[in-house]
Formats: sequence, C-alpha cells, structure tokens
Amino acid sequence: MEAISFEVNNGVATLTLNRPTRKNAIDAVMREELKEVIFSLPKRRDLRALIITGAGGTFCAGGDISVMGAGTLSPEEGRDRMRHDYLSWIETLLRLEIPVIAAVEGAAFGAGFSLALTADIVLASPNSRFCLSFMRLGLIPDCAAFYTLPRIVGVQRAKELAFSARELNAEQAQQLGIVLEITPQGRVLERAQQMAACFANAAPAALAMTKRAMNVSMNSSLDTMMDIEAAGQAVARTTQWHTDAVQRFLNKQPSAFQWPASID
Repeated sequence: MEAISFEVNNGVATLTLNRPTRKNAIDAVMREELKEVIFSLPKRRDLRALIITGAGGTFCAGGDISVMGAGTLSPEEGRDRMRHDYLSWIETLLRLEIPVIAAVEGAAFGAGFSLALTADIVLASPNSRFCLSFMRLGLIPDCAAFYTLPRIVGVQRAKELAFSARELNAEQAQQLGIVLEITPQGRVLERAQQMAACFANAAPAALAMTKRAMNVSMNSSLDTMMDIEAAGQAVARTTQWHTDAVQRFLNKQPSAFQWPASID
C-alpha cells in the first residue's frame, strides 16, 4: 500500500498511517486504503487486537488541507461522500469486537483526533498533542467525534473543545479521560504491543461481548443491560476458554491471561 502499512503478528494487527512527510494527513489514497483494510477486519477470526499508530513521530494531522478545496461539491454530494468515504469505515472500526489501541506520538489533530477517539485505549507520549481543530477551518467535527468525545469527557467539555479548537497536551488529555497512559517518548508503540500481546491470550468471546456491552451501556436501560449480561455470561460459560481457565485455577496454575506491568 502507498499511504498506510498493515501487518499481523501473533494475532495482533498493526495499522500504521504512513505519510510522514505530510504528518500522516488523510488524503484520498489513504482514505481508500483505510477503508479497504478496516472493512476486511470483521471477517478475520485470527485477530485478537488492533493497534493504530502513525509513522515518523506523528499520529495524524487530520485531513490533508492541501487537497480539500472549498465549494467543489454540492451539499448533497458532500454528505454522501462523508457517509461513504469516511463514516462507513469509522463505524466498522467502532463496532470491531476486538480491543483497539491508539498509540499516539506527536499530533492528533482534526480527523486524527477523531480517529484516536475510536480506540478503546489511547496511549500517548509526553510530546503528544490533541486538538479538535475543525473550527479553525470553518468545519464541524467529523469521523464520529460527536458520538465518541461526549461519552469520554461529558457534553459540556466536548462542546468547549469543539468550540475553542484548543490544543491539549498529554497530561491534559489524560486528566479528561482521553488518554489512559503517558509512556516515555519513543516507547508508545512498544507499550501498545505489550498490551495487545496480552489480549492475544484473552478469551475472544468474553472480550467481544464485554466491548459490545460497554459500547451500548450509555444508551441502554438497566433492564436491557441486565439482559445483555445474563445472555452473555451464559454464552461465556460454554466456551472452551472458560473451561480451561477453571481447570488452570483448580490445578493452581497461573491464568493464561495476564495484564502487563508498566514499562520501566
């Protein structure tokens, strides 16, 4: 591929935005390659986790402004393009039944920030910067930020970040709950790989059902969530992974799933 790279190692997929000379800004080529790769992910049964990162010390500067142009499409055409060329694969990414980790070095601006927000876990380095920069261009947040950001930081703070288009450093993003961990510079991808390798040893069905339940919990009633829990646990108890885990416990063996300690 020309604008991204994609590889799978021991069940862990790594998707790298690879236009470092343009700070990994999303152009038409990258958009189509992202769509192709992400659409293929739900069909794969060998994947246990996905890492999204950027080449050259930058996550993603957002859409490539040099190729945007103003007024080239009618409102109807623009809406159709957003739904087909962006929101289709963003929705697929949000619905993936495997953990998604964003390993963010440098800038995550505009659509790059939105892309990071689709992850279940966001890791950053001290030089990471986050900005919902759309207002600077007279645009509205896209790539599902209207959905993801308020659920993480609350509606009032999400409005403030969208209205102001102000930058957040790594510590500020962590305080707002956007970033889970701040890792030493140059080691964010290593930390993401460490986490992802542990997910490769976790129960696939339990992970998938836990992620789906968490994703719908804020829009669901208590009754609905209890029904999801009851049905999901009934399925999880029938899996071979659960049976093996119980036997390991009874035999005083360590669990196959072990969460990693922090990088020294």
